[in-house]
Amino acid sequence: MSPAVLQSLGVSLVLSRLDYGNATLYGLPGNQIDRLQSVTNAAARLVLSARKYEHVTPLLRDLHWLRVHERIEFKLSVLVFCCLHGTAPAYLADELRRVTDNDSGRRLRSASTSALVVPPTRRMTIGDRAFPVAWGTCLERASIFCH
Repeated sequence: MSPAVLQSLGVSLVLSRLDYGNATLYGLPGNQIDRLQSVTNAAARLVLSARKYEHVTPLLRDLHWLRVHERIEFKLSVLVFCCLHGTAPAYLADELRRVTDNDSGRRLRSASTSALVVPPTRRMTIGDRAFPVAWGTCLERASIFCH
């Protein structure tokens, strides 16, 4: 098969599955992210016909693929950007609250920015991986898009 066909298969079979669930993958322990990264690395080696022990960073760079944790954060940042600009589904956009929406928040310095309120959590649970909490760490990346 040609390299273009192999790359198309890699994107459609591996990266699309990774992208499908990346909002739920945020906050996974490192060992589980490493397992997903090894699948991505194997796909990159297969697409570029590289040897098993060849370093994968140049391969990912050649394919323009992000590492798994970077890809998850990027996709969440894009989703927050879409929510802020009205192109995301309403059920997601309704979860985002700007600092200026609260009466007490209007007096803050952050009221002049596009800052969002991150809901507090008490324990490290599955709730910390929910969309309104997960985007809290991705706000800095999304604010780059907003300015």
